Amino acid sequence: MERVAIIGLGLIGGSLGMALRRLGLAAEVVGIGRSEEKLQLGVEVGAADTVTTDLQSGVAGASLVVVATPVSTVVPVVREAAPHLRPGTVVTDVGSTKAAIVRAVEPIGAAHSFYFVGGHPMAGSERAGVKNADPYLFENAYYILTPTTATDPSALDRVRRLAEGIGARVIQLAPEVHDFYVAAVSHLPHCVAAALVNTIGALPEREALLPLAAGGFRDTTRVAAGDVTVWRDIILSNSEAILTVLERYRQVLGELAAIVASGNAQALEEWLRKAHLLRQTVSAKSKGYLPELCEIVVTVPDRPGVIAHLSGILGNAGINICDIEILRVREGEGGTIRLGFASTADQEEALALLQRAGIESRKR
Repeated sequence: MERVAIIGLGLIGGSLGMALRRLGLAAEVVGIGRSEEKLQLGVEVGAADTVTTDLQSGVAGASLVVVATPVSTVVPVVREAAPHLRPGTVVTDVGSTKAAIVRAVEPIGAAHSFYFVGGHPMAGSERAGVKNADPYLFENAYYILTPTTATDPSALDRVRRLAEGIGARVIQLAPEVHDFYVAAVSHLPHCVAAALVNTIGALPEREALLPLAAGGFRDTTRVAAGDVTVWRDIILSNSEAILTVLERYRQVLGELAAIVASGNAQALEEWLRKAHLLRQTVSAKSKGYLPELCEIVVTVPDRPGVIAHLSGILGNAGINICDIEILRVREGEGGTIRLGFASTADQEEALALLQRAGIESRKR
């Protein structure tokens, strides 16, 4: 691509700019925003070649414009930029909800001769801002595109190649289908996490309880630490679908409450087993639509350089680690690390190499 303009140089926009520049997918990346300070930080971390607070000059001459602002501002930003786009410019967004945005932006595109493709990279972090941007944020994540009958095929192909070029896996969904799916697997979990934190926070014993919060509570509520204004806008813009899944969640909680009240051990076990089995099918996937990873768990001492030692053994043998996670650690003693590989052949060879090196290892 020639000139790519990214409006909103935050976590997603900044990560996209870093990925485009690292991979050489754009001749020039222009960052557009309101804060001079944050834009300059974007330049420092490598998210853009140039930056500007002037929307008109920023989008002028761009072959691709990415709107990476909060969902509530996507349509107003596109409307403001539209008169300054050259005919044939491709515009896409990264919003977490799609139906309302697509319905509003497509007529603007038709009136101003630009092409719009709705997009949603399913990647992110509870840590916001360009200072937390990461050029590998989209690697092995999946990227949803939401074309309609009005979408130009060449524009769709360009955005698809962009997403694939930064390491994402692309799927296509109708905007309304996308919104229901993400309401269930993304927006509901955030609401539940926030509700769980607020439940504990409302207890008179919260000061004594919170220091005891173990891994289960921290893992379940991690996303509740996300940007409040961003999630406010996401929930309000997808309220219909979210209310639908919230009502179903309320029913499931009612089922659990009835079983607990009855004291029926068999019914409770069956209820828990159903969740257990379904969760196992989810954990068999690395990220969304990716194939199953072949995993090894290793037990290592807690000392500097131990992860480098592991990766060195495997790297010297030409084995690529696709995913790595520290599962448990006891400071000063040791811990367990999960390693993921793309094939059973890599898994088998890695296991043999690590065991020969005296490292306690097992398949998972």
